[in-house]
Amino acid sequence: GSNLVFRSELEPGTFFAFIFAFFNVIEPSKSFSKAYYDIQKGLAAAERVNALLDEEDRVAEIPEPIIISAVQECISFEHVFFRYNEQEPFVVKDIDLKIPAGKVVAIVGASGSGKTTLVDLLNRFYDVSEGAICLDGHDIRQVSLKNLRSLMAIVSQEPFVVNDTIFNNITFGLAGVDRQDVIAAAKAAYAHDFIMQCEQGYETKVGDQGTRLSGGQRQRLTIARAILKDAPLLILDEATSSLDSESEQLVQQAIGTLIEGRTVIVIAHRLSTIQHADIIFVLKDGQLIETGEHGELMNLDGEYRKFVELQAF
Repeated sequence: GSNLVFRSELEPGTFFAFIFAFFNVIEPSKSFSKAYYDIQKGLAAAERVNALLDEEDRVAEIPEPIIISAVQECISFEHVFFRYNEQEPFVVKDIDLKIPAGKVVAIVGASGSGKTTLVDLLNRFYDVSEGAICLDGHDIRQVSLKNLRSLMAIVSQEPFVVNDTIFNNITFGLAGVDRQDVIAAAKAAYAHDFIMQCEQGYETKVGDQGTRLSGGQRQRLTIARAILKDAPLLILDEATSSLDSESEQLVQQAIGTLIEGRTVIVIAHRLSTIQHADIIFVLKDGQLIETGEHGELMNLDGEYRKFVELQAF
């Protein structure tokens, strides 16, 4: 363009007008290409979302389910077998046990022995392949999922918190909760003191996945949530395994408050958590191999005793 101007083949005004027009076109062109890229990315994401929405729910509900308000007698696993699909072997094999109402039971065993799978089956995250799980004699497949899960409060190894206020994390899943009830639950979970030390108390944002709180603080929030829910059945799945000694002590105190008057299922490795259970079930390779109290199982000189001795070592 400069060459043409110097050779008098192009007027300088025309040349600068062209340059001005050219630079004005660049930004819309970039915006257009970016918009096309975003559309393609959105279509790919929509395809994945639609595939998830179209996924068939394997846990079917019956048209007229029964209603259960509490666990009054027992939870029973009646010759339960489970595998994830027909091509794989059973991961739970012929489990036959009873959990009396109001008792604390522990399920122990090596990793992969089927402990968490039993809890998942009780919650109906999956349905049993063979056998049945019953609440007070009623097959849980005859109970609506909403009713069944309303009977349970779960404190897992990885505390689930969302990027919201502490108050909303404690009341997560509950509607119309009184603030005083939330504070009472936090105090029972030994969480109120550290909450009040936060910048905005119960209105403090916890950050993405609770990054602004320690592991013990997040765990105590989930325990406060369980206390607030006041469900008759409590499930503790490795609730203290990832905590330091000081945090574990506080969480154990909170759990001691939580288990009063409830049916409790404890999945744990630490002896301090399980030795005071009313009944201990020992699993190995998906099978129930020992049942009894701590003292009885120690006298058997079996898998449980090996488990305890290895931990002591």
